[in-house]
Amino acid sequence: AALRPMGEVALLPQEFLHTEVGLEQMAYAIIALGEDTRVVMEATGRYHEPVAAALHEYGIYVCVLNPLFIKQSGGGSIRKVKTDKADAMKIAKYALDNWIELRDYTPMDTIRYDLKTLNRQFQLASKQKTATANNLIALQEQSFPGIRKLFDSPVRSDGTQKWVDFTHDFWHVDCVRSGSQYAFSERYRKWCKRNRYQFSMEKAAEVYALAKSAVVLVQKTSVTKTLVQEAANQLTAISRSVETYRSEMNKLASQLPEYPVVMKMYGVGESLGPQLMAEIGDVRRFERKQSLVAFAGIDPAPSESGDYCSRSNKTTKRGSPYLRKTLFNIMTVHLQRAPADEPVFQFMDKKRAEGKPYYVYMTAGANK
Repeated sequence: AALRPMGEVALLPQEFLHTEVGLEQMAYAIIALGEDTRVVMEATGRYHEPVAAALHEYGIYVCVLNPLFIKQSGGGSIRKVKTDKADAMKIAKYALDNWIELRDYTPMDTIRYDLKTLNRQFQLASKQKTATANNLIALQEQSFPGIRKLFDSPVRSDGTQKWVDFTHDFWHVDCVRSGSQYAFSERYRKWCKRNRYQFSMEKAAEVYALAKSAVVLVQKTSVTKTLVQEAANQLTAISRSVETYRSEMNKLASQLPEYPVVMKMYGVGESLGPQLMAEIGDVRRFERKQSLVAFAGIDPAPSESGDYCSRSNKTTKRGSPYLRKTLFNIMTVHLQRAPADEPVFQFMDKKRAEGKPYYVYMTAGANK
C-alpha cells in the first residue's frame, strides 16, 4: 500500500509474489509513484531481506524497522484489526508520520552476513551440546558414577574430549574393575597412546579405585552399552560442529578491519571476539555510544512523571539477546580472572563493593 500526504491513497493494498519476477513488478510499481518515494517495511526474520535488497538495487529508498515501532504507533485507531491489508496501510501511515526520521537501509556485506549466520548456528549447536552433555552425564551416573569429575581436559580442536572418549570405550565400571589394577593400567596406557592423550599412572589408579567402590544402577548389558556409546557419539559429533563453527567464525572475523581492536579487549578471545563482531555488525552505523548500548538492550529505561523520578530502573532488553549474552560472557571472564588493573573490572568491583546485586553490576560492566 502507498499513501501520499493528507492520507491520499496512491496504491491500494495488493500482493506481489516473493519471486524474482514479483519483486521486479513491485519495484516498477513503486518507481511509477514518483521520485520522492520511500519504502518502509518490518524486519521479519530473514524473509524481509531479499525484498529490501532487491528494492535497494533499483535505487529505491528503503527503511527496515523493528515491528515494535509499528505496533506502538497504533495506526491512529483504538480498534484491533489484524489483516495484511490493514497492516500495509498502518505501515504506510507510520512512514508519513515519521518521514524525517526514516533511515536508509544498508545491505550487510557478505562477510558480516556469513559471520552472523555462523554465530546463530554456533549458538544453536552450543545449546544442543549442553543438552547432549547433560544426557550423557545422566546415563554415566547409572553405569559409571563419578567418572566425569576425574577428567578436566579441555575440548580439542577436532571436538573430542577425554572424558567423552573414555566413557565411550569404558562405558561400565565392570570394563575397569573386571581385572587387576595393573591390567587396567596397561589398557589405559594403550588407550591414551591410541587417542593421543597424556598418560598418568596416578590417574589410572584413581579411576580403578573409583570403579571398585562404585555402586551402579544398571548391569553390563548390550542395551547399556548402546545407550552410553550412542550418547557419547552424539556429543562428539555436536562438539565437532561447535569447534568447526568457532574456527570458521574466527577466520571470517579476521578479515574485518575492527578485528585487531576487538581482540585487544580484555576477556575477548578467538571465541567471544567473533561473536561480538557478528552481533554488533558494522559499528559505523551507530552514531553514538548510547545507540550501541540501546541496541544491546542494556540501557536503563528512564521513569519520570511530575515530581516522581525513579532512581533504580530496569534495562530495556529491547535489543539483541545474542549480543547481551555475549557481553554477559565477557563480564563473566572479568569476574573469574579479576584483573586488578583493568578499568571495566575496577568499575564492576566498585559497584559490587557498594552492595549492588549481581545482575546490576554485570549489566553496568557490559554497558561500560
